[in-house]
Amino acid sequence: MTVKKAYIFIFLIILIDQISKVYVKTNFILHEEVSVFSWFKILFVENEGMAWGAQLPGEYGKLALTVFRILISPVIMWWLWDSIKKEQSKFLIVAICLILAGALGNLIDSIFYGVMFNDSGAQVATIFSNEPYGRLLYGNVVDMFYFPIWKGDLPEWLPIVGGKPFTFFNAIFNVADVAISTGFGILIVFNKKCFK
Repeated sequence: MTVKKAYIFIFLIILIDQISKVYVKTNFILHEEVSVFSWFKILFVENEGMAWGAQLPGEYGKLALTVFRILISPVIMWWLWDSIKKEQSKFLIVAICLILAGALGNLIDSIFYGVMFNDSGAQVATIFSNEPYGRLLYGNVVDMFYFPIWKGDLPEWLPIVGGKPFTFFNAIFNVADVAISTGFGILIVFNKKCFK
């Protein structure tokens, strides 16, 4: 794969990610849900932190996370360029492309969404609002894909969690998250092909 093809691939993933996020943000109120199937829903949530809703503590935790994302992105870009230059495995190059596209997709939210949109809590958000909900570098990441495949109570005989309600699969995510997870999945599953 050439550098040009890699960046076209990355651009297309970011484009799909951003179109889906802007659509949900400008057509859904926060926590609004639409059932596609009983096991697949579009559920609009905003994530202030990292994957699985984890957050860095303190007033500047969000800023630190955004700055970290800004600093790590050029490192991944260099890794991609170096891997293409050295004609590394296509598995490795595709994995890096997916990770980079996902990182940049979520980075766009973190940097710009706070100043691009107004609050989604009581109304549908407006893009390029005069009353933005946040500041530059303090935007929330938009998540929307929810797959509650099974909901029920766990068996009583299970230690600690027995008898408690449980949902499988409980994560809510976006296209960028799928790209990152798929990229890391390729690195793990095809480890020997990625790193000859």
